[in-house]
Amino acid sequence: MDIRLDDLNGPEIKALLQEHLDDMHQTSPAESVHALDLSELKQDDIRVWTVWEQDQLLGCGALKTHNTEEGEIKSMRTSHTARNKGVASILLQHILNYAQHQGLTKICLETGPQDFFAPARALYRKHGFEECGPFADYRLDPYSTFMTKTL
Repeated sequence: MDIRLDDLNGPEIKALLQEHLDDMHQTSPAESVHALDLSELKQDDIRVWTVWEQDQLLGCGALKTHNTEEGEIKSMRTSHTARNKGVASILLQHILNYAQHQGLTKICLETGPQDFFAPARALYRKHGFEECGPFADYRLDPYSTFMTKTL
């Protein structure tokens, strides 16, 4: 597997991110969807990585930097064909290592409490994340689960 910093211009990443947004809108009300679209991911404070095996996109994930100490995991997604192959764990560890190398000391994320998001919550718990309250500009929401990890 090859992890690459992505410029978000390829058709594969565009399709995977659209699939991600579509799923988020099918599982949560619009006001509770916190997934970023392609233009929102192309901000200076966000880095997006993709995981590839030869020419096949396996997954993506992003890190949004909130300040010099805190960051947020965004847009974690594994393609349907790559599910349960360890792609998300490899990518999450890569993002956490990068964050720590950049001097960040705390990483947070928002995911859903519904059954659809159970694999995501299990992944984050496996990597040391714990539930917490809202962070940054999030608000309490019955469709959100907030998690954090100290690096």
